[in-house]
Amino acid sequence: MAEHKSVVEDPPAPLSMAGPYGGKVSGKPPKRNTYAIACTILASMTSILIGYDGGVMSGVGDYIQKDLHMSDVELEIINGMVNSMSLLGASMAGRTSDYVGRRYTIVIAGAIFSAGAFLMAFATNFAFLLFGRIVAGIGTGYAFMIAPVYTAEVAPASARGFLTSFPEVFINSGVLLAYISNYGFSKLPSHLGWRFMLGLGAIPSVVLAVGVLAMPESPRWLVMQGRLGEARKVLYRTSDSNQEAKERLADIKEAAGIPPERNDDVVQVVKKRSSGSGVWRELLHPTPAVRHILISAVGIQFFQQASGIDTIVLYSPRIFDKAGLKSKDKKLLATVAVGFSKTVCILISTFYLDRIGRRPILLASVGGMVLSLVALASVLEVVNQHPDGQMTWALVMCIAIVLCFVGSEIFPLRLRAQGAAIGVVVNRFTSDINSMTFITLYKAITMSSAFYLFASVAAASWVFFYLLLPETRGRTLEDMEVLFGSYHRWRSVAKKLENKRSEAPNANVPCSNNNISTAGPPEKGQETA
Repeated sequence: MAEHKSVVEDPPAPLSMAGPYGGKVSGKPPKRNTYAIACTILASMTSILIGYDGGVMSGVGDYIQKDLHMSDVELEIINGMVNSMSLLGASMAGRTSDYVGRRYTIVIAGAIFSAGAFLMAFATNFAFLLFGRIVAGIGTGYAFMIAPVYTAEVAPASARGFLTSFPEVFINSGVLLAYISNYGFSKLPSHLGWRFMLGLGAIPSVVLAVGVLAMPESPRWLVMQGRLGEARKVLYRTSDSNQEAKERLADIKEAAGIPPERNDDVVQVVKKRSSGSGVWRELLHPTPAVRHILISAVGIQFFQQASGIDTIVLYSPRIFDKAGLKSKDKKLLATVAVGFSKTVCILISTFYLDRIGRRPILLASVGGMVLSLVALASVLEVVNQHPDGQMTWALVMCIAIVLCFVGSEIFPLRLRAQGAAIGVVVNRFTSDINSMTFITLYKAITMSSAFYLFASVAAASWVFFYLLLPETRGRTLEDMEVLFGSYHRWRSVAKKLENKRSEAPNANVPCSNNNISTAGPPEKGQETA
């Protein structure tokens, strides 16, 4: 601790203004921690790989079908294979990040995806291209899991909602980059253009390899390795105050089984505590609170994909073709507008996440998706009833509705470590089913009927979120223990919590109420949502 004696303590905030770590929760918002934001941006760049891989396939589909003589079913397999293999990558990423650290797992993700991108770019037949997709899929699984985990473990409590949305921002940025790449390289000869579209995905991994050298390791991982001195330094740089850094360190030490009085720079930690086995045990035999969290998180992951967002990303040129847009250049240009709308809207939701709250934004976005899907299905049904008519208005409406739909879609909740892997499995598996069956589905029941089906799923998701998902903005760990586990009764529980807090003589002391819940606590370290 000698190296920290010169650090000046922050003066305590008044009780009415104090947050769970000494930060203010009302009045003027705290200044953003620029160092934590920089680390988050670097880590979140991994998510560009996910977005680029999904977006690029929407443009290369027609070209590779013609050049490699592939059928629609083979194209569906190519599109869906990356999701199947990302399950393998996600399951490997949890263990890898525990062994080598979060930072170098990001490098591994980039290296694997880069190899897959090069293989796809030089593919000469369906089998070769499929192998490249398998490798790239493993890389996206790594990226899908590790970026939000690192971000959540580095971000200070006051900006965690803001910073943990960065991976989603970069996923959408990757989609936009892919759409722009598709349009730009479409000017090349068709047998070369799609190869450049796919190969360009290797470039972000090179940037990551350089940028990761400037990133600190996750403080949680450092503590799990017994490297308290290094973890302490990272926490002082990524927290909003020295008090917050101390309390974050105390929580992580408790989760690692390290006595709170141990302040050595290096301590011995029982290896099984850092292997993740305890986390899996808690997930397989959850307390009521953990079970509610899992249901909510898995529900978000399932409904996000089951509502059809990946079909829009992958097959938007086919949707525009059904609406009457036949020019390949114009279809690819329209997809650029889709990517731009998606990216802008996720940026807006990110900046307002902590101000408005996760629940209102989620409910509003899902409501917008339901209306957009119904409108899109209706327009496509009108076009389907008039196959020989030139319906410019329908084409314009179709493009506008797609822009509204992708602008409504957000993804505000992430889990960490092994809990994240469960969510990724559900997300990728559902996306895989949609990607590998959409062409077959719309040929069997018409495209308009397919989107009516997606609309009904989105409507069911709105009901699910309204009933089961509490608002977590500004909540402490102790609040989470009682909010989650009450299921649809969380509103009355939240009201009791507020009443208890207002009656407590010290407003900064979290309240507990045995009459509210007997649920055990979620994993320590997630101090506030």
